[in-house]
Amino acid sequence: MTVRIVVLGTGRIGEMHAELLAQQVSGAELAGVFDVTDSAAAVGSRLNCPVAASLEEALSIEADAVAICTSTDTHVDVMMAAAEADRAIFCEKPISLDLPTLDQGLAAVEKAGVFLQIGFNRRFDPSHEAVAQAVARGSVGDVHLCNIASRDPAPPPISYIETSGGIFCDMTIHDFDMARYVTGSEIETVYATGGVLVDPAIGDVGDVDTAVVVLRHENGALTTINNSRQAVYGYDQRVEAFGSAGMASSGNYHDSNSQVVTEQGFTSPPLQHFFIERYTASYLRQWQAFVDAVGSGGPSPVTGSDGRAPLVIGLAARKSLREGRPVTCAEIDPSS
Repeated sequence: MTVRIVVLGTGRIGEMHAELLAQQVSGAELAGVFDVTDSAAAVGSRLNCPVAASLEEALSIEADAVAICTSTDTHVDVMMAAAEADRAIFCEKPISLDLPTLDQGLAAVEKAGVFLQIGFNRRFDPSHEAVAQAVARGSVGDVHLCNIASRDPAPPPISYIETSGGIFCDMTIHDFDMARYVTGSEIETVYATGGVLVDPAIGDVGDVDTAVVVLRHENGALTTINNSRQAVYGYDQRVEAFGSAGMASSGNYHDSNSQVVTEQGFTSPPLQHFFIERYTASYLRQWQAFVDAVGSGGPSPVTGSDGRAPLVIGLAARKSLREGRPVTCAEIDPSS
């Protein structure tokens, strides 16, 4: 079965998804693109697919699914429209920055009975997946600690930070998902601290650019996450799970695996520069999982609940930073 997919939103991430679907994902066909800006015309021309003039027109294209890559504040409205149009849905993270709004979207999806997968692509990274699998099969024993380092090479524009929901709901939200994924346990308590050490303008808009978060899981494990908006040496992505019987870890990717050794020491190529380069394999595997599940009617590998939980954690982290104390997820969401 060929799964026909319309990409909604052709900014940087949407354009990348459109290219993968058009050129590299087995069983997928790019059925069309749409954006409120002129970017869709260029993408459609380059990838030889229809360009819709409106969301309504995009949802009228003969297709099986949509990829929601629009701005975060529009995700739920688009999700509800896609559910009403009986389309399987791939939605980039976060679903929303507001929990009641997010729940409205998930309720619409459940009512329509359509397939939903959330875009936490790092679950599909072969190295991170190997760490999670090692924990799941008991290779590290009872997991005690999970350590996650996630550092960007440079901060995004201030205009982006102003509408992103802040570091915890934009950047760290991937790490909150990884903590749940790797340990296999939900989060009970969040303690976050942070500072403005990279760019004072980030502080001026009410955010931090450097943060440490400690999570306590339901199974007693502890996760530490450290984030920075600026790692001058490249895109730093590492995950470690430590347990009673050992440790599993995933490290950084370099431009190549070469190394030069002289009397002056060891030198290696730089780290891959940013998320598209570092996580290309994960994006491909994510889309293959989506296409296979839609085609077979199988379960979603990243459910709406998986999209909801990291937002609750992110909101708890924001409250913890603001109030200088540990915050339980139940304070944010009594159903947690």
